[in-house]
Amino acid sequence: MSNLEIRGESLPDMPWEERPADYKHIMWRCTANPIIERDQLSTSNSIFNSAVVPFKKGRYNYAGVFRCDDTNIRMRLHVGFSVDGLTWDIAEEDIRLEGADPEVGAWVYGYDPRVVKLDGRYYVTWCNGYQGEPTIGIAWTDDFETFHQLENAFLPYNRNGVLFPRKIGGRYAMLSRPSDKGHTPFGDIYYSESPDLEFWGRHRLVMRPSEFRDSAWQCTKVGAGPVPIETSEGWLLIYHGVHATCNGFNYSFGAALLDLDRPWKVIARTGAYLLAPREIYECTGDVPNVVFPCATLHDPQTGRLAVYYGCADTVVGLAFGYIPEIIEFIKKTDIR
Repeated sequence: MSNLEIRGESLPDMPWEERPADYKHIMWRCTANPIIERDQLSTSNSIFNSAVVPFKKGRYNYAGVFRCDDTNIRMRLHVGFSVDGLTWDIAEEDIRLEGADPEVGAWVYGYDPRVVKLDGRYYVTWCNGYQGEPTIGIAWTDDFETFHQLENAFLPYNRNGVLFPRKIGGRYAMLSRPSDKGHTPFGDIYYSESPDLEFWGRHRLVMRPSEFRDSAWQCTKVGAGPVPIETSEGWLLIYHGVHATCNGFNYSFGAALLDLDRPWKVIARTGAYLLAPREIYECTGDVPNVVFPCATLHDPQTGRLAVYYGCADTVVGLAFGYIPEIIEFIKKTDIR
């Protein structure tokens, strides 16, 4: 795809390993996996489903917001910094949220964050416990020390809130997955817009789970993963899919291309997965058989892509691929 344009800042030193010799799949795992262990903090039971971005601070080149469930199994968010995107220094204390209306600012729980640089600030979205019910929280920071909490985006119940990295049609844009209050046995991806990151509307269906006969790995539910990547072929969305098996839910991930101007329109969508639970750290843990993507780093010049994903709701893994190859794979296996 010689004419493909990939947008974003140059990251020539991003984490990377070349495809292993004789390896035939589109994405491959980092040999250092899991790159973050479950007990990295003194009180952590597990660290997973976390988000990272390029961010320069002293000797560090990357920052992130990490889901750290403690040994009370309370879902918390912590800040981390890294020189190379592989080895992370994660703060022992929870992130500091300031400025919220007391009606929404009382912390109950928070999990599965995403982070995006937008309008010169870094915005965090996460599944936020409001009165004990899951919805989408939003906060911004410019230093990854203090986070300024905004209004919750949606009514409960909702998960997997993912902001686009720029406005679309002059409005902020977000993907989400309306849900129930339990371990949701269903799930569709929706698109919403806002003039001010407070009032959200123009809700549009993006995609539903596939038919079992077409693509079983995503036939129970689907949800947006990392922040979409803008390309000349459309928005590249990495998303997770779920298959209800006789042994419980199985989480894998694939990819789709969304229309640049109307992102609720799916151009193409993978029938085959990009990555599925296979390694012991993906199949064994607090929730077995889960690979759950929450963040990417990419270099527009080389087309390199690194995907950070949660493994079995316990640790963090990293997988690599080339964006042009992934886009060709989406078109080749399309089940739209």
